[in-house]
Order: sequence, then structure tokens, then C-alpha cells
Amino acid sequence: MRGILEGLERLAGGLGTAFMAVAVALCWLVVAALSLVGVGLALVPAMIAMTRGAAEWERRRLAGAGVEIVSPYRLPAEQLPRGWAARIRAARADPATLRDLGWLAVYVVVGPACGLLGMIMPVAVLRELTYPLYWQLLPREDQLTNFGFPVTTWPGAIATSVIGLAVLVALVRLFPVLARLQALPARKLLVPHASIDLSQRIAQLTVTRAGALRAHAVELRRIERALHDGAQNRLNAVVVTVAAAERALQRDPARAAHALERARSAAEQALAELRGVVRAILPPILEDKGLAGALDALAAGCSVPCRVRVGELAVVPLSVESAAYFTVAEALTNVGKHSGAQHVEVVVERVGPLLRVQVRDDGKGGARDGAGTGLAGVRRRVEAHDGTMTLTSPDGGPTVIEVELPCES
Repeated sequence: MRGILEGLERLAGGLGTAFMAVAVALCWLVVAALSLVGVGLALVPAMIAMTRGAAEWERRRLAGAGVEIVSPYRLPAEQLPRGWAARIRAARADPATLRDLGWLAVYVVVGPACGLLGMIMPVAVLRELTYPLYWQLLPREDQLTNFGFPVTTWPGAIATSVIGLAVLVALVRLFPVLARLQALPARKLLVPHASIDLSQRIAQLTVTRAGALRAHAVELRRIERALHDGAQNRLNAVVVTVAAAERALQRDPARAAHALERARSAAEQALAELRGVVRAILPPILEDKGLAGALDALAAGCSVPCRVRVGELAVVPLSVESAAYFTVAEALTNVGKHSGAQHVEVVVERVGPLLRVQVRDDGKGGARDGAGTGLAGVRRRVEAHDGTMTLTSPDGGPTVIEVELPCES
């Protein structure tokens, strides 16, 4: 039932875009007719802007459903030149203009067809399911199924209800297919032109990889300091203490025993610090209990009551799980130290090719991810995976950290 409701919501949203596309297409027909007498040419820039608006609306709709489509236009709408001729030249020079028109021509057929089918089918199924309740109240000429077959007996009415139940089960698989079909024109035609997309992608990868290298260097320095200033110094102390115990063993056994006790304590502390360094690189609990179990352990150790909800994740790469784990760990640390919250909720779910992590608390807000903060490190880690992080924390709260990590290359 949940799959049907989600598919119905997406199809209904697509139907709204379809009505907009049909309206824009009708306006294009009017402008084309007026252009035969020269009047409509003046309206062409406005029509291009209307088409662009409908296409942008569809991109935003799909982004809300987890399908991110980068805006492909060479110039933002507010930076377009003024004047009829300049607008036409800018539109002709931008490959996205022709792709928008191609999307409009396809979507005025596909969008309404999928949307209306998605709206009508649940009503038809409901009618079939409840047919035994009212068929005797209908005039004999109206005692028909949705397909026009006459049903005038109780066995036929019950069979109609059973068929409606079978169709309801089929809708669970059919609705996602319809939603993907409805979104297909946008996914094929509203994406950036190949050359533009490639240049943007190269720039994005350059920035994220540079950030990943900086984060890697910082992490290496942190590990080196942790080993040098912690475990290495303690192990040196163990060596010195054991040497002192060896010298005192013959002369003063009690003093040697005390020195060995101090050496054992220092060795245990060094071992604990080494374990801490290892856990900071890749928490062993991820391999032992998986992401859900690791997040439950983080929630159990949080000083604020924490609720964790993990959906069906399928197969997630270990590096992505690690990034999600450290995101939640940093967020819960901040909640405990700074937020003053009473409750915090962690939601992890798979949305198509993305792993979405959301941490929400009811604290005082005002969180920032500037340089030098833990959240800045989280952002670098996320961007190194080509992911995105959104922080919403107005004064007074609530604070919401949302991270999306690609699970597929």
C-alpha cells in the first residue's frame, strides 16, 4: 500500500506539470498561428521563458523525488539580455532551449497519459472491490464491470471483487513503472547538454577531489599526532620502566614489582589509545553489526534521548557506510555538547541511488559548519564521495543535518 501511495503522489505531481506543459504547448500553437501574420514573433521570447519555467518546475519536482537534474542553462534567468533580438540570440546559442522544446513536445503526451491513468486506476479498483456491496442497487443496464462486461449474479459480483483485488496487487508494481515512464522525458531531455555537463562535472570533481586530498592530509596528521604524542610516548615509558625494574630486581624486589605495575598500566593505556586510533579510521562495529547496529550503538551512547530509524538499504559500499557513520557520530556529539536538545532523531534510508542520512534535534539551533568545526570536516568527507550536505539551524531550532551519499559509481 505504501508503494501505491508513493507512486500516486509522484504521478499526481507529474500530472500538475503535465497540465502546465499542455497550457504552454497551446500557447505555442497560438503564437505560431499569429506568427503567420507577423504578430506572434514578438511573443517568442516570452514563450521560450514560459517553456523554461515549465522545465524548471519539472526539475524541481523530480529533485523532490530524489532525481537530481542540474539546471543546464548557460545564463540564469535574471542575467538574460534585454531586447527581443538579444533574447533570441541567447536562446539559439543555448543548447538547453531546443532540449526544453523537445521535452515539451513529448511530455504533453506522456505526462497526462501516465498521470490520468494513475488517478483513474485506484478509483476503478475501488469500484471493483466494493461491487458486491451495491450491484443490486444499480439499474440492470448499469450492472457492468469497468471493462463493460455485464455482472448480474452474486458469483459474478464476487469474482469482480476478486479481480479488483488482483489489480490492486498489480498496482504495487505498476505505479513505480508509470512514475518512471512519466519522468523519463525529463531524465533524457532536461539534463545538461553533453559538453556543458562535462565541464561542470570536471569542475565539481576538481573541487571535491582537492577537498578530499586536504581532508586526507589532515587525517594523516591527526593519526600521526595521536600515535606520536600518545601511544609512542607511553610505549617509551614502558621500555624505560621495564629497564628500571630489571636493574632493581636483584637489589629491591618490591621496587621492581612497583615499576612493573606502572609499566603494565602504561602498556594498557597505550593499547587503549591505539584502539581509539583504529576506530577513528574505520570503526570495527560497522563490519561486525552493519550500519544499523553501529548507529544504534551511537544512539545508546548519546547523552540526549535518541531515536534511530533505518530503512531497507540494500547493498551500500563500506566507504559510504563509514561516511554516514561519522556524520551521525559528529552530529550526536554536537547535540550532546551544544544544542540543549531534549530529543534527537536519526533517519537513514535509501532513495534510489542515494543513501540519505538525516539528523534532527529540537535544540536551540544556531549551528554553523565554518572552518575549524566538526561539521566542516563532515562536509569535506561527504563531498569527497560526491555527496551533498545541507545544514538548517535557525536560532531557536530545530537543527536538521541532511546528507545524501551516492551508493553507485
